Amino acid sequence: VTVAMSWCTAVAHAAMTPAEVQAYPSKPIRIIVPFSAGGAGDALMRAVGQKLTDAWGQPAIIDNRAGASGAIGLQIAAKSAPDGYTLVHGTASTHTINPILHKDLPYDAVRDFAPVAILMSTPNIIVAHPAVPVASLKELLQSARSKPGQISYASNGSGTASHMAGELLNLEAGIKLVHVPYKGAGQGIVDVLGGHVQLLIGAVATSLPHVTSGRLRALAVTSLQRSAATPGVPTVAESGLPGFSVVQWFALYAPAKTPQTIVAKLNTAINHALNQPAVKSEFTRQGFDVDNRTPEAFAVYMQEETVKWARLIKAAGIIAE
Repeated sequence: VTVAMSWCTAVAHAAMTPAEVQAYPSKPIRIIVPFSAGGAGDALMRAVGQKLTDAWGQPAIIDNRAGASGAIGLQIAAKSAPDGYTLVHGTASTHTINPILHKDLPYDAVRDFAPVAILMSTPNIIVAHPAVPVASLKELLQSARSKPGQISYASNGSGTASHMAGELLNLEAGIKLVHVPYKGAGQGIVDVLGGHVQLLIGAVATSLPHVTSGRLRALAVTSLQRSAATPGVPTVAESGLPGFSVVQWFALYAPAKTPQTIVAKLNTAINHALNQPAVKSEFTRQGFDVDNRTPEAFAVYMQEETVKWARLIKAAGIIAE
């Protein structure tokens, strides 16, 4: 049976002819989003799908396959034909953090995928409920040092970039914030707004409306540079921890062995679409930075991120929750 299945897979994944590569895309493209509809990644992929549809006249169809922290959708993508007609959304979590935390993933983040493009990145923002008596990150760090284990932070879930930002803060500042993981940003924000958890570490876009309305207090962003969406909010690096940098990134991958010419064609089309001034300024307003890396530069960045998170996970003794 195994031999027969291997043979079937080999036939399904047979190399594309030069004519097929040249004609790409000649039919609809499926973009697997391994998370539920409504999140930041899902919204971004829908926007990118629409741009590809406009550019090529072939529909780019979003296929939400949520579950197991993205592993279900990624496994489907990994087993798809490498012909450019199935793409998958990946993140810092799915491709550089979870592979270190979980040894039993049904996909290999490097071997099973061809990096196509990093679409954009966003810093996390550290926000506090107004009842927390701190006005800056420096004050928060002082308070946390005097009260180890008494201040909690909500994250988007175990193994996400927001969780890693909290753990890196603990490690570099010598403090002990208590991690409270949620399944996504929505419920975490509700609990911080309600005062059940003191802090939230999450994407700028998600917290920004509540900061603007005064229901949450912004303390710092986790990128090296300030966010254009929140220019008045200092970075963690400015607040006493030089070099501190954690960003969430949103990317697109193809199954491994997808022809390089198709990967390059996708990368060019996506970068062109996201660089249109109206598109770029809208994403900037929401707290996203458009990224224009080549597939090769993306692969190098992924490797650097993996090394960074492996170091942190080991040093902080983080285990999968």
